[in-house]
Amino acid sequence: AEAVRAGRVGAGLRVLDASWYPSKERNARQEFKERHIPGASFFDIEECRDKSSPYDFMLPSESHFADYVEGLGVSNDTHVVVYDGDEVGTFYAPRAWWMFRAFGHKEVSVLNGGFKNWVKEGYPVTAEVTQPTRAVFKARLNRALVKTFEEMVENVSSLKFQVVDSRPEGRFRGTELDQGLESGHIPGAVNIPFHSFLSETGHEKSIEEIQEIFREKKVDLSKPLTATCRKGVTACQIALAAFLCGKRDVAVYDGSWSEWFHRAPPHYKVSELKRSKA
Repeated sequence: AEAVRAGRVGAGLRVLDASWYPSKERNARQEFKERHIPGASFFDIEECRDKSSPYDFMLPSESHFADYVEGLGVSNDTHVVVYDGDEVGTFYAPRAWWMFRAFGHKEVSVLNGGFKNWVKEGYPVTAEVTQPTRAVFKARLNRALVKTFEEMVENVSSLKFQVVDSRPEGRFRGTELDQGLESGHIPGAVNIPFHSFLSETGHEKSIEEIQEIFREKKVDLSKPLTATCRKGVTACQIALAAFLCGKRDVAVYDGSWSEWFHRAPPHYKVSELKRSKA
């Protein structure tokens, strides 16, 4: 963050705005054109994904990811800093952070507090869009950081890894719709809504506070852990929070509830609403 504030954005440091908004009231790309951190480029999560998948925001191929980030001036030696402009402070940036890590890039950070706090603290913004020099990036998918539907199904009985769901409690419990879908959760999953890790200002809570949140939910950071959500976005907040505590190997179930709902058998979808109806 200090390097970003100092304006040292160049070949060795690339800043990416990974904003995305579901509401028609906000257009992430347009907002980037109007105001962003000087030297930043726009990381379009709609473009850098598997467009052949029926599910939202699934990981692209290695070649697709490499080609896309090369155009943003990112090489394997570049330190990448991602942020977004969501009002909670950080929403989509951890997804971009995890994508880079999933494709083997270690030098990637999330701007603590996001663009909201960058502006609030009086740091410079610009409407000038710079065109970075194309770089060379070699992507290699680290499959240990990604879980498939089949692996999640197998884990229901084998319990090889813990599962944490980052959605709001009502969606996890099945008492409210999940963006149009009936809601519920994967058997055995633990619910930690992603905003639990953010302070009122939108910054990440302290490591001690984050560790206590995991402890309260009886999540053991010394054991294998996979994060899930609605579409593989806020699950990355779980991975980031654990990373801050020193756990580097949290996997994300990329398909998350959007895939699980459509593919899992009924008895593998836990919902309090269904039980109450019964």
